Amino acid sequence: MRRVPLVPHLSRQKFVSQFVIALLKSRNVQFCEVAQHLNDAVKAASNETRIQDFFREANLNYLVLAHLLLRLLPATGKLRLCLDRTEWDFGRCQVNLLLVTVGRGDFQVPLYWELLDNRSGNSSAADRIDLLKTCVQVLGRDRIGLVVGDREFVGHVWLHWLRENKLPFLLRLPKHHQLTFPSGRRQAVTALGLAVGQQRHFLHCQVAGVWGQVWVKRLADTEFLFLFAAPGLRNLAALYASRWTIEQCFQNLKGRGFNLEATHLRCHQKLRKLVALVSLAYALCLSVGTIAHEKSKPIPRKKHGYRATSLSRHGLNILRQLTRPHARPQEPVARKIMALLDWFIRQLTYYQLPKIVG
Repeated sequence: MRRVPLVPHLSRQKFVSQFVIALLKSRNVQFCEVAQHLNDAVKAASNETRIQDFFREANLNYLVLAHLLLRLLPATGKLRLCLDRTEWDFGRCQVNLLLVTVGRGDFQVPLYWELLDNRSGNSSAADRIDLLKTCVQVLGRDRIGLVVGDREFVGHVWLHWLRENKLPFLLRLPKHHQLTFPSGRRQAVTALGLAVGQQRHFLHCQVAGVWGQVWVKRLADTEFLFLFAAPGLRNLAALYASRWTIEQCFQNLKGRGFNLEATHLRCHQKLRKLVALVSLAYALCLSVGTIAHEKSKPIPRKKHGYRATSLSRHGLNILRQLTRPHARPQEPVARKIMALLDWFIRQLTYYQLPKIVG
């Protein structure tokens, strides 16, 4: 084991912490907006030049970043990986982001991601396998309790790789995939004769040439919730519902949080760095929101039972309040949050994180 920094040079490391704090204040990834909050001692134009220099010249170690994000989670126990893809357009430039989040319960943070160069098409099996290999390297196979994904992540190569590597997976499949039973009989889920709300569970059948278990529920109209999972998993519908955490993550990275889609960057290397810094800001907000919700400022629930605001937005509001000029946190929870913020900045600035080899 050897030790490497998130980004070379102390000045670059300090810049990362300053940029994350500026993101919290501006809630906007456009450089001209972040520059207004980066360093009050210099002109905004100088701040913007410094930002441009960083994105043009600095190299981030994304494995070290993954380890840093992982330190916000419990050190022991199984964790859930959620895989999804999001895309947006800026003029003729199409941004296609494949991302894996890691967490437990409602606490789910980005772990690793890649920008795809396929003009907003679906990811290939090779793309997904490479991404999961990195996650296994960071976490270790024993800590992965579940890999969950949506309907676009299908195919024999992908499913076979998950089974061969003994990863507990749960994927939703399109309804056109057929089931193959041990007897050799094949049947489509649309031919099961299910009424709306009715469900079936097959403990041993084959999909796309891979053996596993299938859970099917008929939804409204002609839709089906068709889940394919590794043997041994239980309560498949409840487990699949946890996939919603990555949708919340995307919402907070983009429109409801830091407005990632507003960036004018086109270069994939620069975009990947920006996703990294926004992910750091989001993870910090989620940590603070969770601490505040559990310790002193619980988020009220509306009549429909859902929280009035998300944990990350709760944390963002608190951090923006605490980072105002002349703010004096006196409450115990405020002191804990400031201690977390101080720890976070020190991790980015002074401490070096271990790089696991192999």
